[in-house]
Amino acid sequence: MLQKVLVWDMPTRVFHWSLAASFAGAYLTAESERYRDIHVALGYVMFGLLLFRLVWGFAGTTYARFSSFLYPPKQVVAYVRSLFSPQPQHYVGHNPAGGVAVFLLLALGVLVGASGLGLYWEIGDEDIFEELHEIAANLMLAVVFIHIAGVVASSVLHKENLPRSMVTGYKAAHADEGIAHRYAALGLGMLGVVAVFLLVYLSV
Repeated sequence: MLQKVLVWDMPTRVFHWSLAASFAGAYLTAESERYRDIHVALGYVMFGLLLFRLVWGFAGTTYARFSSFLYPPKQVVAYVRSLFSPQPQHYVGHNPAGGVAVFLLLALGVLVGASGLGLYWEIGDEDIFEELHEIAANLMLAVVFIHIAGVVASSVLHKENLPRSMVTGYKAAHADEGIAHRYAALGLGMLGVVAVFLLVYLSV
């Protein structure tokens, strides 16, 4: 019998929404010299969040670990095909298509951050870093839109509100499929670090 169980720990949820906000803010301020400091500050936040997620992908709770959503290509294809069947495959954590999106976003996010640092710190060829930064950011935006479309489709097909679950941390599943710890202190600490960093950086 299904019941509400905790699936997403707080650090994972804080990472998810903070990354979305920092990327959106950085993308929107990219072309304005007036908001350059905001763009750079949000870029630092995004890169720091990604570094945390790389660590949490190995040290985090069950569904936050990379091993829980690293699926072989055949399983990804099978999942996508199942979406067009009367009974689409269902996963408690990230489904195979979502897993691919997460890995792409992490890889592109690191590339965006690294190229941005290279450009801001004036390391190497400025033109190369600038072009790489712009291409990676646009590719990341495209993956974000595809990811959002996938979340909407999965929410409808599985009759579950996936965005809400990434806010509350809870999903409908069997009792033994939930996680035991939410790591609230770590999640709140992440929010505090991000807020303090932005206040200090933008006030200097």
